[in-house]
Amino acid sequence: MAKTTDPLFKQVKGTIGKQIVIKQYGDTTVISKHPDMSRVKPSKLQQNGRKLFAEAVAYARAVNRNPEQKATYIQKVPCGQSVYHYALKEYLEKNREG
Repeated sequence: MAKTTDPLFKQVKGTIGKQIVIKQYGDTTVISKHPDMSRVKPSKLQQNGRKLFAEAVAYARAVNRNPEQKATYIQKVPCGQSVYHYALKEYLEKNREG
């Protein structure tokens, strides 16, 4: 891992070829090796959360593609918010556990 405050790297962040990761922490740029997540096993709670989110995305996409449902949602959506995000949020709130 390398740290730098060089202004050249100030505007750079992200992954390069799944080999190098460039991150910003305050005024410091950190350059490190891309993490190997192949051995990390998600917990049951993480698996359930990912499944719920995937279902919510599928629902929001379906609403967005159906002109009748989309027209119904447009009437409910606050100004400045998209139908997709509103449907996603609504699905997650209705189906969250706990």
